[in-house]
Amino acid sequence: MGPQIFPHFLFLSLLLLTTTDTTTAAVTVYDHLRLHGLPTGLLPKGITQFSFSPTTSIFQVSLPYPCIAKFENEFHYDLNISFHLTHAHIGNLSGVSSQELFLWFPVKGISVDVPSSGVIHFDVGVVDKQYSLSLFESPPDCTVAESLAPTDFFIHGEAYSEPRKGQSVKLKYELDQHHFLRATS
Repeated sequence: MGPQIFPHFLFLSLLLLTTTDTTTAAVTVYDHLRLHGLPTGLLPKGITQFSFSPTTSIFQVSLPYPCIAKFENEFHYDLNISFHLTHAHIGNLSGVSSQELFLWFPVKGISVDVPSSGVIHFDVGVVDKQYSLSLFESPPDCTVAESLAPTDFFIHGEAYSEPRKGQSVKLKYELDQHHFLRATS
């Protein structure tokens, strides 16, 4: 009976080892970012609802409310954020915008080319913004974002903001169907 038990013991031991390895795998969205060579502060504090597909490397993140985090600029996080995660790169990002002056631009991708450079790149469509990696070392606090009026942005074709009281200028930008801007007062 001793020789027959050994294969079963070996099989159970291997099964336990593989189970142990999966329990030490990333369990939070922040762990996934860190394991892929990105800082954890790219997403706001408190994210508990997310899904990750290992076959496609697609993340879906749900926030309890849209919010704004302050770095050098303000970043707006929508209720739902999705992105493709590879080593040191986030691509096909949706649900995150960055404010420049009084306009909001969608962030399309984020990458760290050379970690020792201390620089992180944000693709905001019209320009490649560079920030210090140290700004994103830990997840930021995020305050509830004010709701935007339907006239604050238009997704396809032309984006504009209707004049409000005290606002005498109509902002107009030609955009392709994959871009949008939000004007704020």
